[in-house]
Amino acid sequence: MDRPESVAELTQVLREGGYLADRGLATSLYLALSLGRPLLIEGEVGVGKTEAAKVLATVFGRQLIRLQCYEGIDTNQALYEWDYSRQMLLIDEVDRADDEFEAFLLELLSDFQITIPEIGTIRADTPPLVILTSNRTRELHDALKRRCLYHWVGYPAPAREVEIVLVRAPGVSETMARKVVAAVNRLRALDLAKPPGVAETIDWVRTLEVLGATELDAQTVEDTLGAVVKERDDLDLVRGRLDGIATSA
Repeated sequence: MDRPESVAELTQVLREGGYLADRGLATSLYLALSLGRPLLIEGEVGVGKTEAAKVLATVFGRQLIRLQCYEGIDTNQALYEWDYSRQMLLIDEVDRADDEFEAFLLELLSDFQITIPEIGTIRADTPPLVILTSNRTRELHDALKRRCLYHWVGYPAPAREVEIVLVRAPGVSETMARKVVAAVNRLRALDLAKPPGVAETIDWVRTLEVLGATELDAQTVEDTLGAVVKERDDLDLVRGRLDGIATSA
């Protein structure tokens, strides 16, 4: 399939690939595919921004090239280590790069080309699908945003998160999925440095499944907390409120 005929078709294709996209995200992805425009996806950590690009590449049979941005990345590392001849590019966590690197991306996003001093200008024969992700650790420049379509991904509603869990961890019972999602939402309401994302919800469910847990009592929460809370100070805070987290689940 080159591209889907409708947003509904794309939503179904992604679901078959194990990814539940809501209508807003599916529409943004559909427009990016249809218009040949880069898509900037911002959102909380662990809500499935990177996974959307991975699944999209898989279901459409495109080879995924991932440029993982980090503090200090420069143009040399991108120019000489990144293969631009593929069909799909994922520019992951672009907010971690600095202003200079962000400026380098403008040529790529405007014209799907780059200029390498030793070689010259390399231009894509056909426009690739480019997805950028950002956790919004800093504000991106308007010049970069103007070259992209935009979508914000927040935490899903509890019912939607249960549905996601059941798709990604099909062996778990719906009852346990609901308990875990309720507990995760309690955790997100706390003043945590790093609230758990959907990825952590799925990790927690899978952890409980491996252990054969059927209840989410205080002891079980404490034993498995490392699957969902991954900061020392956050762990200390949550351990002081285990009964509330467990009994409310």
